[in-house]
Amino acid sequence: MEKLSLEHIIQKPKKSITGKAPLLLLLHGYGSDENDLFSFASELPEEYFIISARAPHAMQPYGNAWYAISIDPNGVKESDNVEAVASRDTIAQFIDEAVKAYDLDPYNVTLLGFSQGTILSYGVALTYPEKVKNVIGLSGYINEEIIELKSAPAYAHLNIYNSHGTADQVIPIEAAQKTPDYLKDLGIESSLSTFPVGHGVHPQNFYEFKKWLEEHNNFK
Repeated sequence: MEKLSLEHIIQKPKKSITGKAPLLLLLHGYGSDENDLFSFASELPEEYFIISARAPHAMQPYGNAWYAISIDPNGVKESDNVEAVASRDTIAQFIDEAVKAYDLDPYNVTLLGFSQGTILSYGVALTYPEKVKNVIGLSGYINEEIIELKSAPAYAHLNIYNSHGTADQVIPIEAAQKTPDYLKDLGIESSLSTFPVGHGVHPQNFYEFKKWLEEHNNFK
């Protein structure tokens, strides 16, 4: 098999369905790698072909990033949006490559991101809505600077789940609270689920988005 654009690990479906398997693509956060979110892959719906991708920018001494983050002398964080857009486009390309390489359903692709992976998931889904059906966004926010918006009808099929920790000190909850209204203006109904944690995934959060994912697919 030819090498794909992103390093990744896979988990094949444990349960077969009629037709091609749906893709669940996991996108980790800043400073992590493909093994992070993959740790709970075995607990996700068994119909999915699960791929956990590694961000392209290696960090020292370990970990990876989808794009660089800098902090100015005043303590203000700044994202490298040029790198973010490049990663957005690489992920979009990787979706096409993975669908072809593993013979998956191109109309049933779910992105599950955490933190920086969530920001990129929104960027991919809203710039390339034809490639994505569902988005599960954990502990992230929408960065309008990396999104090329389409007309509202392009998003009619898109389902988005958002969640955030009320004690998150990495990405303040106020950033995530803007997401539902932004999506509503695009005709996408969503709400924000909050949990009493910092920058992480509460156990109840996991069970909630797992149930949401099960409800937003019609497997046969």
